[in-house]
Amino acid sequence: MSDVGADESLLKSVAEQVAVEAAGLVRAAWTAMQAGRVVRVDTKSADTDVVTAIDKESEELVRERLAELRPGEPVLGEEGGGAAAGSGVTWVVDPIDGTVNFLYGLPAFAVSLAAQIDGVSVAGAVVEPVSGRRWTAARGQGAWLDGRRLSASSPTRLDLSLVGTGFAYARDRRVRQGALAGELLGHVRDIRRGGAASLELCAVGAGWLDAYFEHGLHRWDWAAGALVAAEAGATILLPGSAADLGEDVTFAAAPGIAEPLRQVLASLDAKSV
Repeated sequence: MSDVGADESLLKSVAEQVAVEAAGLVRAAWTAMQAGRVVRVDTKSADTDVVTAIDKESEELVRERLAELRPGEPVLGEEGGGAAAGSGVTWVVDPIDGTVNFLYGLPAFAVSLAAQIDGVSVAGAVVEPVSGRRWTAARGQGAWLDGRRLSASSPTRLDLSLVGTGFAYARDRRVRQGALAGELLGHVRDIRRGGAASLELCAVGAGWLDAYFEHGLHRWDWAAGALVAAEAGATILLPGSAADLGEDVTFAAAPGIAEPLRQVLASLDAKSV
């Protein structure tokens, strides 16, 4: 088992290397789908919550490569489950974040892989199979997109801010979340919904979004992307840290509008969604 003082630069390199390999597998499958290949699809928590054979193959590749490169370190994955280490490094993987986009042919999906220590992300990579873009970060070392250092945006007015969000698979909750987004529209410039939480969080880090929030995300959804946003200077609230917005909210925002956005969401009773 690795020492908790593991070199975070090395962990970032491993995360990037393995995520790139998995992204290659996913890209090949996506390209084959565009040419007519049929991919097996199953459902999980709801009919709208889908998993493909490619999700499972991608995660299997990640697990195999980590077993070679980081033997003895546990892996927590969306498809294969797992548990966090009592001490040392735990790897957290979403083998295809944005599976619905993947199935529909939309290129907005990614492989997300993070190294966590005591539940805190210390290194991570989010790799987009179609574009090849690589988002990376290590704790205290900044966030990067293909070698370019990232910086969150610097808005000073909430009403001129572009905000991202997402919706749950469960129909009733999705309806409540949609109502909240509708109410929020009167307070911001506009709202975007991309369908892949890791990429939405990275977009906050790049300044492509001024903020992003979503209820009901799992650890693998935010583990790498939230680190990218945080290392780019965004204000981050992770599940369990913002009771006024809901115990399961993930929130990332440019510092200049973080508190005003939080106040508006609280006034709209965001915790009730």
